[in-house]
Amino acid sequence: MHGADPRLVLGLHRSRHHRDILTAALDLGVTALDTAAAYLGFRSHAVLAETAADLLPKFALSTKVGFFPGAGGAEHSLDPSRLRLAIEKTARELGREPDTVLLHNPEQSLAGMSPADGHALLGSACTALVDAARDGLCRTWGVSSWDTRPLGMAGVEDLPSPDVLMVRAGFLVGIDLLDTMAVLRNAWQAGETWGMSPFGGGNGKVWEDFDPRPFLRPPHDGLSRVQAAFRTAFHLPSAAAVAVGTDDPAHLAQLLQALGAEVDTTAVSQYLRALHGLRQS
Repeated sequence: MHGADPRLVLGLHRSRHHRDILTAALDLGVTALDTAAAYLGFRSHAVLAETAADLLPKFALSTKVGFFPGAGGAEHSLDPSRLRLAIEKTARELGREPDTVLLHNPEQSLAGMSPADGHALLGSACTALVDAARDGLCRTWGVSSWDTRPLGMAGVEDLPSPDVLMVRAGFLVGIDLLDTMAVLRNAWQAGETWGMSPFGGGNGKVWEDFDPRPFLRPPHDGLSRVQAAFRTAFHLPSAAAVAVGTDDPAHLAQLLQALGAEVDTTAVSQYLRALHGLRQS
């Protein structure tokens, strides 16, 4: 088994939840696992407990609540009572308390609301997670957001500060969203930032047309464009960890190898300035 490296998080979005990928992750030293109550048709927690109950204590496990089964599919809610019940159900289904519970895409409920109403609703949801952590249902709490702009419009300065803010990361994130993330993170005084979806949902053709390897400091011989994209995602925005989904142990090993490369932060800064320039032109 390799030494543990918490910077790479194995995400289970779109995963088949097979035991083999969990075993391979542990063998490679990947000891952080991220899922959500809504994954695998709302069966993620139960399937993990059925297939890998003995492995789960070996992971730092994060999950998300906020989506619920509805008549037309999944529905989103920030109702504090529903969130509390969902967190309690999570622990029962997994057979253990998760290390981190995240609000899952709260912008789904905030979109279209007035700033005042959005602020009140988000505040009550955050308080529900603060209480869950206080009561031992998780160790830390946070927010996972695909689009942070509605959160910024609601205002977060006087809301409980999350331990984790999980946001999109990488070259496929636009400069407007990157700027919004930075403002939100500072205003909210969030603890760690985690990145997600560094490949933009699996759009592999992008890396045939764009080579991100110049953003790494030499030597980086042998690293692929995908590896370079993953490594640079830790700086777009600055993140302590990045979650990536795969059912392929070889792909996971390649991404882990990429963590040994050093990012040219000057090149990243120039890239961001260029994006700002394009927006202003």
